[in-house]
Amino acid sequence: MKEEKIFNITADRETDGTRLDRVLSFSLPETSRSHIQKLIEKGMVSLEGETCFSKKHKVKAGQKIRIVLPEPEESNIAAEDIPLDIVYEDDDLLVADKQKGMVVHPAAGSYSHTLVNAVLFHCGNRLSGINGITRPGIVHRIDKDTTGLIMIAKNDAAHGSLARQLAEHSVVRGYKALVYNNIIEDQGRIEEPLGRDPKNRLRQTVGGLNAREAVTNYKVIERFGKYTLIEARLETGRTHQIRVHMAYIKHPLFGDYIYGPKKNRYGIEGQMLHAYLLGFVHPSKGKYMEFQSPLPHEFETVLQKIRNEK
Repeated sequence: MKEEKIFNITADRETDGTRLDRVLSFSLPETSRSHIQKLIEKGMVSLEGETCFSKKHKVKAGQKIRIVLPEPEESNIAAEDIPLDIVYEDDDLLVADKQKGMVVHPAAGSYSHTLVNAVLFHCGNRLSGINGITRPGIVHRIDKDTTGLIMIAKNDAAHGSLARQLAEHSVVRGYKALVYNNIIEDQGRIEEPLGRDPKNRLRQTVGGLNAREAVTNYKVIERFGKYTLIEARLETGRTHQIRVHMAYIKHPLFGDYIYGPKKNRYGIEGQMLHAYLLGFVHPSKGKYMEFQSPLPHEFETVLQKIRNEK
C-alpha cells in the first residue's frame, strides 16, 4: 500500500507575492517543480485550508500551505536512457559527473529522471544491492542542485569498501562554492554538530534534532568584495553540511534559497556548489585514485560576470 507524506509550510516575508509552485519548490528542494505543478492541478495542495488549483497563485507572507506527496513505488523504478558523464568505470565501480537539477535516487516527487534511473540503464543488474531497490549502487549522495563527482558501486564488496572509507573519513571530497560576502581570513574550520531543524523537517541546522558531529574545512580561492569563491573539504558527510555551515558563519552559498537569500541578481536557482574533487582507495586494486571535474558552464558564467563588474 502506497503511503503519503504531508508537509505543512508557512510562507515567510521573503516569499511574499511569490507564485505558489515556486514557494513549494523553495521548501521542497528535492522535488521537481513540474511534479509540484502536477500535484497542484490534482488538488493535493491547500492554502489556508482551501484547495488551490492554480500554480500561479501569489502567496502572502504568513499563509499556511499544505501539500501531500505520494511515496514512489519501488516497482516503478525503471532504467532510463539518460546521458551520463562517466569520468571512470571498471568492473567494481564508476565515477559520474552529475549535472545540476538531477536527483541522485528516486524519492517523493522524483520517481524518474534520477541518477539511479540513468545508472540502471547503463549498468543493468551490475550494481550493488546493499542500499535496497530504490538506491542500487548508491554509496553517497550530493544534493539535487549540487554538481560534480559521485561514486557508484557495481557490487556489494566494492560498496562495503567505499562505505567503510566514508565512515573512516578517508575519502577525499573537495568542493568549490561561491558564497556571499567577503571572507577576511584565508582559511577556516567549522566544527558544529548538525541535525534536523525542529521547525522545518526539510532543513538542517546547527545543534538540531539528533545532531551529529560535522566538520568542514575551507580556504579562499578568490575574493570579489560582495562574494568569495572558496574550496571546502569535508571530514564528515552530513546532509547539506557545507550549505548549513557556511550560512552559520554568515556566508551562505550563492543561489541557495533554502539557507540564503531567495533571490539573487543573476536569477540562479540552486546553490553554486560543485564537487570537483573525489579521491579514494580502489576496492579491489588497493591503490589510491583521484578524480577532478571542471566547473560547469553556469558556474563559470556567473564568476565571469562578477569579475567583469569589479
